[in-house]
Formats: sequence, C-alpha cells, structure tokens
Amino acid sequence: MRRKSFDTLLTGAGVLVAVVMLLAGGLLSWGSSFVSGQVHDQLAAQKIFFPPKGDATKDPRIGPFVDKYAGKQLVTGAQAHAYADHFIAVHLADISGGKTYAELSTASRAAPTDLKLAGQVQTVFRGETLRGLLLNAYAFGTMGTIAFYASMVAYVGAALLLLLSLLGLMHLRRVDPQEEVLAGSALRRQAPVTA
Repeated sequence: MRRKSFDTLLTGAGVLVAVVMLLAGGLLSWGSSFVSGQVHDQLAAQKIFFPPKGDATKDPRIGPFVDKYAGKQLVTGAQAHAYADHFIAVHLADISGGKTYAELSTASRAAPTDLKLAGQVQTVFRGETLRGLLLNAYAFGTMGTIAFYASMVAYVGAALLLLLSLLGLMHLRRVDPQEEVLAGSALRRQAPVTA
C-alpha cells in the first residue's frame, strides 16, 4: 500500500473519530445540563431547608454532614443525599427504634388496636417515601455530574485527535507519492538467502 494512501486513511479516520467525540461531548453536556436543571427545579419546588446549626444538628449522626448546608435550601443531589441519609434517616431510626417500615407495618397488623404503633407506621412511611425521593434526586444528580466529566473527556479527546489529524495532513504534503508502507520489510522477505 502506498504510504500516502495509508496516511490519508489514518488522517481521515482521526477526523471522523474526532467528529464523533465532539458529538458525544455535546450530547453528554446537554444531558448533564438537563439532569442538573431537572434535579434543581424539582428539589427547589419542594422548599426544603436545612436547619440552622444548633440543637437540631448537635447529634453527631447529623451535624458533621448537614452543618455545611445550615439554613440553605436543598437544591442539589449532594444536598439531597445529606438530608436523606443524615437527617431524615436519623430521625426515622429514633422514631421507629431502628425498625424499618416493613417491620413496623407487620407489627401494626398484628396489633390493630395499638394507635401509637399505627402512628409510627404512618410517620415512618412518609419519611421513607421522602427519603427515597431525595435519594433518587441524588442518583440523578450524580449521573449528571458523571455526564459532565465524560463530556470534558470527549472534548479533550476530540481536540487531541483533531490536532493529530492536522499534523497528519501536514505530513501528507511531504510524503513521496511512490513510497510504500513497510517497503523495507517486504524487500527483506523477498530477497533470496545466500549462504
């Protein structure tokens, strides 16, 4: 194969892959922006605020995780994670004695006249529902963040490939049209062996 043809194919493939990576980067950027916007808007609509530092956050299971957001509105996936796992979950564990909704519900069905237990079941159900929704927001927020970083990698990869393709085009001008790829090794294989 002629060297010029080989270099042209490689340069063309580099440009094609760079274009694909640019498109992927654009889609990943759009996906990241969309997910982040949706998470923000849906959380902001709930109007959940972190408690101020003080009595509500003095528990060591709460304070170290939520004090950095003290008094702020919950609008990001990371904040939703902190609130769900280190505020709601702690309070639910205190209310339920560490039992899950399923365990409390089973106990409540076994003791249908226990109104205190029935109230715990309802409170834990509501808390676990909110906690689950917040953790979904955290999961989507994390996917948006991953998409953002993946888009940056795609853009950098595309830029490198475009640079290499440009260098390949410059190299094409200097290649002898008659030069063969790996011509030296082909001649060595064809040369007769003399003893």
